[in-house]
Amino acid sequence: MKAFIISSLLLTSILSNSFAQNTWNVASIPAELKEKAHAVIRKSETIFTVKNLGEATEKNHRVITILDEQGLQYASMTLFYSKLEKVNNFEGVLYDSNGEKVKKVKKDDIHDGSAVGNGTLFGDNRYKYAEFKYAIFPFTVEFTTETTNKNLLFYPMWFPQEDEENVAVEQSSLKIQMPANLPLRYKSINGLAEPTLENIAESKSYTWQVKNLQVYENELYSPKWTRYGKGVLTAPNEFEVEGFKGSMKTWKDLGEFDNILGKGRDVLPENVQQEVKQLVANISDPSLKVKKIYEYLQSKTRYISIQLGIGGWQPFEASYVAEKGYGDCKALSNYTKALLKSVGIESFYASIRGGSNERDIHPDFPSQQFNHVIVCVPMKSDTIWLECTSQDNAFGYLSDFTSDRYALLSTPEGGKLVRTPVYKAKDNQQNRNIKVALAEDGNATVVAVTEYTGLLSDDYSDIKNLSSREEQQKHLYKRINIPSFEVSNFSIQDEKKRIPTATVKLDLNVRKCASKSGTRLFLTPNLMSAINTVPPALDKPRQTEVVLKMALTETDSVTYQLPKNATLEFKPEGIKFENRFGTYQSEFQIKDGSLLYIRKLVRNQGKFPPESYAELIEYYKKVSKADRTQVVLKL
Repeated sequence: MKAFIISSLLLTSILSNSFAQNTWNVASIPAELKEKAHAVIRKSETIFTVKNLGEATEKNHRVITILDEQGLQYASMTLFYSKLEKVNNFEGVLYDSNGEKVKKVKKDDIHDGSAVGNGTLFGDNRYKYAEFKYAIFPFTVEFTTETTNKNLLFYPMWFPQEDEENVAVEQSSLKIQMPANLPLRYKSINGLAEPTLENIAESKSYTWQVKNLQVYENELYSPKWTRYGKGVLTAPNEFEVEGFKGSMKTWKDLGEFDNILGKGRDVLPENVQQEVKQLVANISDPSLKVKKIYEYLQSKTRYISIQLGIGGWQPFEASYVAEKGYGDCKALSNYTKALLKSVGIESFYASIRGGSNERDIHPDFPSQQFNHVIVCVPMKSDTIWLECTSQDNAFGYLSDFTSDRYALLSTPEGGKLVRTPVYKAKDNQQNRNIKVALAEDGNATVVAVTEYTGLLSDDYSDIKNLSSREEQQKHLYKRINIPSFEVSNFSIQDEKKRIPTATVKLDLNVRKCASKSGTRLFLTPNLMSAINTVPPALDKPRQTEVVLKMALTETDSVTYQLPKNATLEFKPEGIKFENRFGTYQSEFQIKDGSLLYIRKLVRNQGKFPPESYAELIEYYKKVSKADRTQVVLKL
């Protein structure tokens, strides 16, 4: 009997160990989750435990199966930390396709480095990084981490598929444990089920979970994942960071916290006050005073990131910037406010989510969703916005880094959520004038002058101000839409206006500008603006709305000086059409041995229903076909 019990225990132990070893066997993944996937999240658990207003711990357990080489990016883990975030634990395990353990992450395998970039003078942001290098697919990695967080401005934002294409999810969960006396606010997004609630002793927990999410395929012209993916935003009502207490129950409360952090930090040295007052002494127009002070700021300061504890969120004193001549976005914005205040002009510190491709915030969920600061100057007939980190930015102009999104103003009455300017088709223009001398062999010499305005000028202004001439030429070669050409000369000029401009002049030698066949030349007059690609058709109904982010206007005037003995054999009729996405028109004129081609395209900005995608395809097909229209010349 005793032997039987021992045998039974031994068998149980063997089966238990076998089960533990094979938990992550790739064969156990449902077939539908592996379809079109490069990786499958087998298990992802996040437990965020709030201890009090100013401290929380976060535990993460993540297991991912890497199916092929394109999924290798998921075989690593990066964990950021700082003075306010401490790493308590970092472990990793590698399993083969059968779920058998291959190796563990050792202490020497974890790289510890500075997360401070080249533009940062000093900061305490660091990271720990571990990676499994394994080439026998498929395989599975498991990471277990724990951190202590003393920056409770931020609670978890959870999206199980994390805006990643070709990644499926077997199971994923988020659990937030709150003290009974601290309420949690949350916003479920896009059909995520309500959390499971549990009261335990002096705490209350909220648990969200999902299972078996198949791969999603990103759709062209779709909104950001935080607009259509399942997920949840969470936030407290009250919080504390390094002794500074605040509330984010409302936007007014959160803006007031910025006021608290900035209190008493707008005092300028006396000599700077006098210098600025003298600078605007003979200017009566308030907006011109603002312009003068902004130009003073640009000439006297430069952007340097500073990320130290609460300094990551609190601006340095205006006197510090005046003395040192540098600061981060918070410090420079605070300094600008102080300069304006010294001449009697009111302005507001404005928190914003900066980035050319960043998601906008959720305006119906007050919380810290920002990563940048600019300045708002209200005028009687206008509002002026100032990007204080740029030495090259045009006065009053917001690029695609901060335009057309929400900003939180810190006013004396507290926070106020407003929208930044939207640049429209009349602001974002590409106006191109081209002179072409066409030879009998189809080759040509070209002089093209293009003026870009508004958002379309941003790239070219950056190229001019941040690149060497050699680098400028490389950028231009990438942007010129001609099959075979050489740049013999070029220039880039920009003008800093409220709607800035950049003018690019090109001297080109174009090979086979027209195709020769016997005694005929086949010429496509749209030399540089032709749209050659059309959005692909879908094999299933579209799921997301169609988003066209930028309105723009393109005009082209192309004059071809034809070969002396050339005659016109075929000239197409003008083309004109319009729909909800925009308008298009072109015309062809012959005069005094020259062919004049005129084209105008206007693209509308907006959000359109999913079913409109088919209409968008047809629109671009018509544009592409019109852009390829040919003229036939007889030699």
